[in-house]
Amino acid sequence: MKIIILGAGQVGSTVAENLSSEANDITVVDTRVGVLQDLQDRLDIRTVHGSGTYPEVLERAGAPDADMILAVTNSDEANMTACQVAYTLFHTPTKIARVRAVEYLTYPQLFSPDALPIDVIISPEQLVTDYVQRLVEHPGALQVLDFAQGRVRLVCVRAYYGGPLVGHELSTLREHMPGTPTRVAAIFRRGKPILPEGDTVIEAGDEVFFIAAKKDIRAVMSELRRLEKPVKRLTIAGGGNIGKRLAQALERRYQVKLIEHSPERAREISEELKRAIVLLGDAADEELLLEENIENTDVFCAVTNDDEANILSAMLAKRLGARQVMALINRAAYVELIQSSEDIDIAVSPQQATIGSLLAHIRRGDMANVHSLRRGAAEAMEAVAHGTPASSRVIGRAIDEIRLPPGTTIGAVVRGDEVLMAHHDLVIEPEDHVILFLVDKKRVPEVERLFSVGVTFL
Repeated sequence: MKIIILGAGQVGSTVAENLSSEANDITVVDTRVGVLQDLQDRLDIRTVHGSGTYPEVLERAGAPDADMILAVTNSDEANMTACQVAYTLFHTPTKIARVRAVEYLTYPQLFSPDALPIDVIISPEQLVTDYVQRLVEHPGALQVLDFAQGRVRLVCVRAYYGGPLVGHELSTLREHMPGTPTRVAAIFRRGKPILPEGDTVIEAGDEVFFIAAKKDIRAVMSELRRLEKPVKRLTIAGGGNIGKRLAQALERRYQVKLIEHSPERAREISEELKRAIVLLGDAADEELLLEENIENTDVFCAVTNDDEANILSAMLAKRLGARQVMALINRAAYVELIQSSEDIDIAVSPQQATIGSLLAHIRRGDMANVHSLRRGAAEAMEAVAHGTPASSRVIGRAIDEIRLPPGTTIGAVVRGDEVLMAHHDLVIEPEDHVILFLVDKKRVPEVERLFSVGVTFL
């Protein structure tokens, strides 16, 4: 696929890195020569210097025969203009734009073929807000990802000593929970993947990815670790776009405090929020945190636009007694560092959240959802089965007859409103949503071919 990426910032460069390793023809456009040179030194891609809103620059980037334009510069207006130019002059089939301002997003009628011809709107702030909200709903989870409009969730937890299933074979899960359909999709032990079999023994410290219906998540988590008490009190550090959205999304169900250092911004947010308390101050101020009873906080979430400030305030909150702490981290190297430390429970990466939603539109075949896992090494996807037994490699076949690539497991099948766990004799039907887990992202093209429809596969 020929893809033009406008903007070589954090999102643009991370997407380029992910996609260039999958045999895509990638061109990155940016106004900063040094940033482009650095990307070209690291990746097998083309770069073009200039503004992506100019027709001449888009032409040099290969827009006349591009399959997709991905506009992720720091300017909403530039992204929208670039998509308009690509549509009007080059008839680019797929146009994706990052739009962050709520002032635009609240008017969806702006984004239609008759107005601004943008096929997909990406809002990293909203994606991060949704992601953190799911983690708050399931305290103790490391990742919570939605499939089939939220009917099914993939959850990652770290198995603890004392969990009923720890030290036992996976086959005993059905005996423990006879009325709860669930399936373990993958296990990572000391950073290395283990494909789950019936005789696989769960060890303390394992990262276990399991699939279950939304209502059953808490019951399955209790098999792997001591259940955390439900969240009541949250403290959010940072009143930017993400902090404000989080407070708005959570204030109806939880007791929320938001700490913001700018007097003007704090006043502005306090007028918009209904129930959350807005505090003026520094989230890394020990005295302020103690005054606000940080030791009684269930979740402390640092979401300023400064990675270092997020890391330090989260570490301080943890030391002062906050039950769980999260930090928003933009730099990939910092994410790696934080994941291996015990000072911060969860590092939230806007890039990984954004890439997952982009991949669903870039993958070949009908992919309803794609989630990038373990910092891009693994992937979970929701593929829709189309065709007939004659034209499809999966339809009309039982799961154990499907020739899955090595390291790939089918976790569940969603058929209409019904969630079916993937047992060996389950037969795939047309329009089934098949949820797969790939421990090795290099196998993605093989899965795409598996779900593509041919004239005949007899």
